[in-house]
Order: sequence, then C-alpha cells, then structure tokens
Amino acid sequence: MILIIDDDSAIRSSLSFMLKRAGYEVKAVGSPRETMEVVRAEAPQLMLMDMNFTLSTSGDEGLTLLKQVKLFRPEVPVILMTAWGSIQLAVQGMQAGAFDFITKPWHNAALLQRIETALQLAQSSSPADDELSGSLDRSHIVGGSKGLEEVLQTVARIAKTNASVLITGESGTGKELIAEAVHLNSRRAAKPFVKVNLGGISHSLFESEMFGHKKGAFTDATSDRIGRFELADKGTIFLDEIGELDLSCQVKLLRVLQDQTFEVLGDSHPRKVDVRVVSATNANLQQMVMEHTFREDLFYRINLITLHLPALRERKDDIPLLARHFADLQVKANGLPGVEFSSEALHYLTQLPFSGNIRELKNLVERTILVSGKTLIEAADFEAQYGKPASPSERVAQGSFAGMTLEEIERATIEQAIGLYKGNLSQVASVLGISRAALYRRIEKYGIRC
Repeated sequence: MILIIDDDSAIRSSLSFMLKRAGYEVKAVGSPRETMEVVRAEAPQLMLMDMNFTLSTSGDEGLTLLKQVKLFRPEVPVILMTAWGSIQLAVQGMQAGAFDFITKPWHNAALLQRIETALQLAQSSSPADDELSGSLDRSHIVGGSKGLEEVLQTVARIAKTNASVLITGESGTGKELIAEAVHLNSRRAAKPFVKVNLGGISHSLFESEMFGHKKGAFTDATSDRIGRFELADKGTIFLDEIGELDLSCQVKLLRVLQDQTFEVLGDSHPRKVDVRVVSATNANLQQMVMEHTFREDLFYRINLITLHLPALRERKDDIPLLARHFADLQVKANGLPGVEFSSEALHYLTQLPFSGNIRELKNLVERTILVSGKTLIEAADFEAQYGKPASPSERVAQGSFAGMTLEEIERATIEQAIGLYKGNLSQVASVLGISRAALYRRIEKYGIRC
C-alpha cells in the first residue's frame, strides 16, 4: 500500500487516481495526525509526503512528521513532494532520512519511475550476494579482492532498478568500467550508454553539448545538434568528473535530472527523455557541499546509491591478475609472442605505491613488455622502467605515505623508532605514546625483529 500525505484534496485525488491506474493499492490522508494513525495501524510499502502543510508554510510541520514516521517505520521509503522554490526543504528532508524528492508540478512518468525504484530497492536483500555477483556481466572488470567483490555485489542488486548511482574513488580506479557494468546488467542494456566527461566541457558550451541546439541558435550554430541527453534516451548517461561542473551548470543539470525534461537551444518546446544517470568523481563532494562549491540538492539527486572503488594499494591481491590481463591485451594488439611474469616480477609490482592506480599499472606493464622485448618479464625489467621502490620505512622517514595502508605506516614507524633508539623498547613506547604492553603486541603482530 502507498500512503499519500497532502493537505490539498485535489492533489490527493489526482495522485490516488494515477497510482490506482498503475496497479497500486492506495490510501490518502490530509494531516499529520491521520498519517500517524495509519502508520501505527498499518505498514505502508511507500509514502508520498508533501512538505508544506497550510499550518506551517516554513515546512517545519512536514519535517517533524517525517522524523516521527522514520522513527516508527524506518524501513519504509518516503518520497517528498515540494515546490521548486523549496528544494532546500527537500534537502533537509533527505538529511532526515527521506529516500528521494520530487518537485511540483511533477511528470507522472518520472514519479512512477521513482516509486518503482524505491520499491525495488526496499525489497532487495543480500542473502544471495555470491549468486548475484557470479551471474553479473563483468565486461572487462578484472579482480576478485574483497573490496571489488563488495562493489560488484551492490551493482548486481541495483542494476535492474532505475536508481541514480554515484561512483567515487581515486583517479584510475576503473569508475567507467563500473558504470558500464551498471548499464550492461540493467534493463537498458540494449539502449545507448552515453559517456560525458564534464571536466572537458566549458561553461559556455554546456547547454549545447548536453541539450543540443537548433541551426542559428547562436553565431557558430551552422546546423542542428543533438545533445547528449537526447542521445541517451531510454539508456544510460554517464556523467564523469561531475565534481568539475561549475555552479551555474549544476543548476541546469539539476533541472533535467529532476523531471527529465529539457529545452534545446533555439527551440522553446520542452523535450522529454527517459535516462538513467550514473555519475563519477574523484573529488570529495560532501566537502565541496560544505564549501558551497557543489549544490547539496544536486548531491542528493545523483547519489541515491553510492559505490566507492578501492584504490589499487587496497586490493594488492588483484595486481597479478591485472598485470596478466594487460599483458594479454598487449600481446593481442601488437601480434607479440606470449608473455609471462616471474614470481619475483609479480612480487615487485605488489610493492609499488601506484598512486595512479590501475591506469599506472597498465602503463608500466605495456611499456616494460615493449621496451624489454622479452617473453619472460623479470623484476629487473620492471625496475628498469620504474626504479627501485622505497621501503615502507624509507617512505615514512621521507614523510611520504602514498600507496601505504594504515598498518604498513604503523609497522614502518615502529621499525624506524626501534632503529633510532637502538632497540630500547621503553624509549620507543614512550616516544610513540603507547604502553610497553601495546608495543609488544604490535611487534608480535607484525613480526618485527628487535
């Protein structure tokens, strides 16, 4: 059952009619008191809640009601309804636990799609994660580390919904491949997958690139141009480097993501699209929101589902698999004889920080194969291209922690202190600010020789 909460009887009637026609069981109420009566007596599958009641134009009453509902039924998704001018109120609602928001006047198809997405995600569970990830079309994704598998299990659960996805992670971690996996495993797989590098589009060209233009719309518009959103209709649009988008363009993007309508430059007739949005960034968008360089309402719109890709240094078990994969690709691309790696060569690779992540590993493997001309790559061949990797202790001494895990930093710091104080563990413990017992536990844990 879907519960509609709005003090406007006309809206309650129209929403009820539309949802019943779509096959949903519906109940509609007009006040917070009636809402809580229904919530206590029944368990709605989803709630559509207006944020502005006539008794409180500020939205305080709506926020209070939302918090009460989430306390009583935290598992039930709530979609907020608010006017475009009150989007900040919807953002506050998202912070209080709402699933999504939609602005009035809404498009019925967009609202129905969000309801379907919310219900699908609410019903998804994880008991069959291994089965899900096993049946996933991984395309060119290589690896089996725990961090990567967790990402792919989430992809398997949410791919067939229309939920917006935000992929985060350092540069070179493979965010585009994960975006493709979301598309290939969705119901839109047979439709276009349109990639857009927002960092490469200037402010002045944003509308033309994204929404298209008509001939004569501006000085250089010598012919009609179809925008990226229209090209992606019925498919998926991948917005890479979304953190690079300036604030004025963020407003324009938010509007099309909100109701999936846009206007082509030089044409005043709105056009409708049906696209799934997958975004990616290596920036900290939450920090950018706090610094007012990224819109909070856009942040909530694009990250219904967040997938964080681990850095390569956090999935070292995958380095040998990736190295062999890139070697096979290089062999096929250049008609070379088969290439193998010695165990020492693969161990060498696992010791590198790879601040450029998978992209840097790929470049190193390809360059070493081409320059060495050998069919068996040794550690010395990689070292000739990269140099000798600094030990953890050397990196700590230099104040460089790139590519090191927290445990590696801790071990290297203890080893450095033991060397500096010539094995006097009392002094080492004192300098590090820990007890001798705690120091002994770490020495045993890391197998450090004193």
